[in-house]
Amino acid sequence: MNHLSRRDFIRNTSLTTAGLLWASGPVSSFGHEPTSQIADSDNAQLRFRQIHLDFHTSEHITGIGDKFDPEEFASTLKKAAVNSVTCFGRCHHGYLYFDTKAFPERHHPHLKRNLLKEQIEACHKQNIRVPVYTTIQWDHFSAQHHPEWLVIDETGKPTGTPIYEPGFYRNLCVNTPYRDFLKAHIKETFEAVPVDGLFLDIVKVIDCSCAYCREGMTKKGLEPSNKDDRMKYATQVMSDFKNEMTALIRSLDKKCTIFYNGGHVGPGIRETLGTYSHLELESLPSGGWGYLHFPLTSRFARTLNKDFLGMTGKFHTSWGDFHSLKNQAALQFECFTMLAMNGKCSVGDQLHPNGKIDQATYDLIGSVYREIEKKEPWCQGAHPVTDIGVFSVEEYQAGVRLPEPSMGVIRMLQEGNHQFDIIDSKADLSRYKVLILPDTIPVNKELNAKIEAFLQKGGAVLASYKSGLNEEGKAFALQSLGIDYVGDAPYSPDFIVPSGVIGEGLPATEHVMYLKGLQVKPKSGTKVLADAIEPYFNRTYQHFSSHKHTPSAGKAGYPAVTQKDKVIYFIHPLFTQYNQNAPRWCKQLFLNALNVLLPDALIKAKGPTTLITSLNEQPAQNRRVLHLLHYVPEHRGRDFDVMEDIIPLYNVPVSVLMPKKVQRVEIVPQKSQIKFEQKGNRVEFILPELHGHQMVALQM
Repeated sequence: MNHLSRRDFIRNTSLTTAGLLWASGPVSSFGHEPTSQIADSDNAQLRFRQIHLDFHTSEHITGIGDKFDPEEFASTLKKAAVNSVTCFGRCHHGYLYFDTKAFPERHHPHLKRNLLKEQIEACHKQNIRVPVYTTIQWDHFSAQHHPEWLVIDETGKPTGTPIYEPGFYRNLCVNTPYRDFLKAHIKETFEAVPVDGLFLDIVKVIDCSCAYCREGMTKKGLEPSNKDDRMKYATQVMSDFKNEMTALIRSLDKKCTIFYNGGHVGPGIRETLGTYSHLELESLPSGGWGYLHFPLTSRFARTLNKDFLGMTGKFHTSWGDFHSLKNQAALQFECFTMLAMNGKCSVGDQLHPNGKIDQATYDLIGSVYREIEKKEPWCQGAHPVTDIGVFSVEEYQAGVRLPEPSMGVIRMLQEGNHQFDIIDSKADLSRYKVLILPDTIPVNKELNAKIEAFLQKGGAVLASYKSGLNEEGKAFALQSLGIDYVGDAPYSPDFIVPSGVIGEGLPATEHVMYLKGLQVKPKSGTKVLADAIEPYFNRTYQHFSSHKHTPSAGKAGYPAVTQKDKVIYFIHPLFTQYNQNAPRWCKQLFLNALNVLLPDALIKAKGPTTLITSLNEQPAQNRRVLHLLHYVPEHRGRDFDVMEDIIPLYNVPVSVLMPKKVQRVEIVPQKSQIKFEQKGNRVEFILPELHGHQMVALQM
């Protein structure tokens, strides 16, 4: 198709409908400050027990929805304690599942009933909410019939699924007239069915060189051949798209929920946060996200003052894994962790093409959701209680969903039972006692001023490796570290001999630090807590020893750990190292240093490192609620970790820092009181049994 203007396109295609009221004007308002559309609504307080019900269904399958029974569908959900289910308006194949007048060519060719409307009506009778799903950047029908809407890479090729391979993952550009179709489709959805909310899927910033984007960049004085300019333009295009869509949705309904899904929520969401009513954190551990992704994204999301839910799946692997069931212990852990992180729960499922709901799936989900229903009173209106803020590496490594330093620090802190959030440079630092800058956090003038002000008010900082350097990486911008930058360490691996307070629990012998660190020079008033011990030489083809690395020569060469007042610095990439192969001594050095800066941590528990704790507060009930979880993931197969067995713990000693005198300590929802002692501002008790997940309410 020739590069037509949007107005010509509308005039010359079948998209001309009464719903297309936006055909004139630029696709993107790049270069201007678009009005931020506020998507908050009275209805944004989410329900706890949700289902995300996929229905991506091929045109080559007949009998679509033939076995759908509205009463069976809704009653099965109700029995499983489900109170919200996201159902499909349009799928990645590009087909519609409700009666359509505007786009009859997109109605699934083998669907003979008004499926979405029947689902909504049946669920509403059972007081089950039904947000509607529609796809944005993946639509096989559109990709096939409108190749001029496809994202084009810098070589001139469409991105995503190659044309002769299975899959609907060819990316569509929302800077083309495809956006007009999307608006008409959304408008018709509201006309066709009751819409409790909208889940708009696959909404990502994508580098695009299509004709529309090239023209738009040129008009804005950007160079399309320059990747940075393309990404700048693409970011603004997506921002404008969200603002425009939210404005449209709000013109149709003031209260429905709105969420744009990109498969991950991180610091990049801040710019368009106002276009969301809430957040949904897609994170299927067995589907490529892993078990550390949800702690990363939820600990950040909960700082944004938006209600959010976690989303896992009932599948053994990931989406579209028909006729598989997740182990019950795994589903428990994933859902109970959502509660512990102050989120609501969503479990992904996929309805069979014939429309018959699977009883075994909802027996599994119901076994977990009925427990959650009992736990909800101790989760409603809860807020996290934390004393540590960990800067997000992702803010400085765009496109990296699981940065290694972040994974390492999360592992260490969870294994040490510390209470922490993931934060970005725009966060309010006043709520924390300690800030952690893991491995690769650059510091500009604005962040430096925020951290210095934080320190002046009594806070503490722990940094490692290149964190604290200026944006050019040539000098330390964070002067409170009390060190000067020299360059890369001259030896690698080198070694640390632990001693003093940071050596507690470790033998006083060399401990190898596998990854190369930096060489720094302490300033006046900076203490060296540990030196780096040099090897005889670096391993090269000219001189090497044994199988791996050269042993210690026993000579102290340069500082490895320093302290200036309430700031401790490690020269090594401690957290990246722990994520790679988890040396216990790296974690112990870090936790010992953290104990120096935070001697009165919120939670102290004596249990295995597989124990996870999370402290929340319910101000309205004047209580704090401690979540304890003990589930052990195992790498039984090559592809991902699994959980099958619950290994109980008994007589777990716990100490909790409390702001007020405690009246009683109660195991909930069982409502069984346990003995406790209040020693100053700490409450101590012994949890008799921990079978997977237990909440303990401390009533003030």
